[in-house]
Amino acid sequence: MTMVNGGANTVLVHEMTVSDLRAAQQRAAQMLGLSVCFSDTLRTAAIKSPDMLVIPAGWFEIGSDVAEVGHDASESPLSYVQVTRAFAIGRYVVTAAEWAVFAEATKFKPERDLIWAKGREPVVNVRTADILRYIAWLNEETGQLYRLPTEAEWEYAARAGTNTAFNVGDLATCKEVLFKPNLPLPDQANKKWSFFPQCATMRWAMEVGTKPANLWGLHDTHGNVWEITATPWSPDHSNTPRDAHQILPAGKNPRIVIKGGSWFDPAIAARSAARWSRLKDELDVNMGFRLVREL
Repeated sequence: MTMVNGGANTVLVHEMTVSDLRAAQQRAAQMLGLSVCFSDTLRTAAIKSPDMLVIPAGWFEIGSDVAEVGHDASESPLSYVQVTRAFAIGRYVVTAAEWAVFAEATKFKPERDLIWAKGREPVVNVRTADILRYIAWLNEETGQLYRLPTEAEWEYAARAGTNTAFNVGDLATCKEVLFKPNLPLPDQANKKWSFFPQCATMRWAMEVGTKPANLWGLHDTHGNVWEITATPWSPDHSNTPRDAHQILPAGKNPRIVIKGGSWFDPAIAARSAARWSRLKDELDVNMGFRLVREL
């Protein structure tokens, strides 16, 4: 096993067995007196918070090797990062129905000319500032501390103990990932366009939970909609904090890291290590967010 400078018994999570990874999650939840999947009661609303999953502490490597299909220079260098404490992350991205409760309670006014999701579809066309308003409302309603995930927290939870391109292996199909069907792996990496896609063409995101969950219970971390993180954009991982929970000061940097790919983008964009840049105030029909809650 690879030993990291975090103590004599420190190992990388991708070197743990499936049973050990599941046990670590169960143990972390039990120590906190929680179920692995839980939700919080809202003070004034009839519904509960989004479903949250307990994620255990551990070490992992963020980024990808140059040999990975679809590798981009922004994913280098591979870096050891420590998740120093257990945290909770959304089972799904926040849905349009969950956002609607906030919108009604706070009189949030969406821009009329935008396309809006409905029901269990991921909420889209929201700016980071709008998301922070939603989080402030949710914190007040629950008495808990919700926030956006860091890039490292997101990638650690999405990988769920894997070090392959996807949490299902180095290749993925439309059974596991919702991506632009004309740009599958490995065709797109070889600059080929598939005129006979094996997946149906999508014009919108699917309802959350349509694709299988990873080992720790997260759905839709590969494809569907891009997920906004709290991490300011950087050109690579040279200065990625060793502490997965740390957020470097943004300064005047107007850009943030988004993760996960989308229904509108190629399969290589949905890899665990893939990272793209967007403006904080950017709106898009293929970009949503997933919550983290402190434990």
